Amino acid sequence: MNKHERVKAALDGKAVDRPPVSFWFHYFDELRVGEACIQAHADYYRQTDIDFIKVMSDGYFEYPVPDTIREAGDWLNLKPLEPSHPYIREQIERARGIREATNGECPVFYSVFAPFSSIRFGTANDLVMRHLTQNPEAVIHALDVIAESNALLAELLITEGGCDGIYYCLQGGEQSRFTARQYKEWITPSDRKVLEHANRFSSYNLLHFCGWAGVKNHLEVWRDYPAKAVNWAVSVEEMSLRQGQDFFGGKAVIGGFDNRPGSVLYTGNKAELDAGVQDIMKDFAGNGLLIGADCSLENTIDPGQIRKVVMAAAGK
Repeated sequence: MNKHERVKAALDGKAVDRPPVSFWFHYFDELRVGEACIQAHADYYRQTDIDFIKVMSDGYFEYPVPDTIREAGDWLNLKPLEPSHPYIREQIERARGIREATNGECPVFYSVFAPFSSIRFGTANDLVMRHLTQNPEAVIHALDVIAESNALLAELLITEGGCDGIYYCLQGGEQSRFTARQYKEWITPSDRKVLEHANRFSSYNLLHFCGWAGVKNHLEVWRDYPAKAVNWAVSVEEMSLRQGQDFFGGKAVIGGFDNRPGSVLYTGNKAELDAGVQDIMKDFAGNGLLIGADCSLENTIDPGQIRKVVMAAAGK
């Protein structure tokens, strides 16, 4: 199987010659934007031989919110971005550039944040949470507007940027932030607006339920989101890959390795990484497995460690 065949078969829950493997990390400083970012992704791909690329949206976390937002009611004035906005066009160029730099050898999925993350990155978490309490209707309006922009971004990443789908990052579902009922009322509509629009242009969209903060999420609020595969922090949520596949209705799953520094992915020798891969495959024991990690890795990891995991999955 080539990489496209292997990844899409795994996402479809079909038999594969071996589980696909991929890991990723954030880029900083001069590697965050422009041609340097494109080249950094391509270099990492060549160094590791991963089966698919998850393009990082570094440099574009901060959604372009007007600096006129002061009071909760100000959100009612928010307008969606035009297709020509640099926030959209530059990300499409990044996706296209990475596809071209890797000669289309493997599937490419681009990181798109849910509107609730975008609105907080573009202003401040405390501000958004305060406004949501004061005037939920205004903030929900803003989330819907941002969802229009992020949905357009997802569409153009697929249709113009050459992406096979999006890697949709969902945050804000921490049990300490909202009740499940609050999340479904305030946040779910904008979550789904982006995802359902992306699904009109690709049937290979992936979900990431972020556990970076080390706090358990209300995983149940995302249980029925329509996507091909799901990724969550196994070590935080205390839900194994096999349990997760059952919980999420048989979707393919991405993960298996702890992403935190000091774990075997960073420190293991070839024998230890071989054993780690075998343990993941044995514990999962079925179709629909893509080997990865709970979340992004530290950018200090030796790419050689990732290549060893790819080789282990291939039985080399």
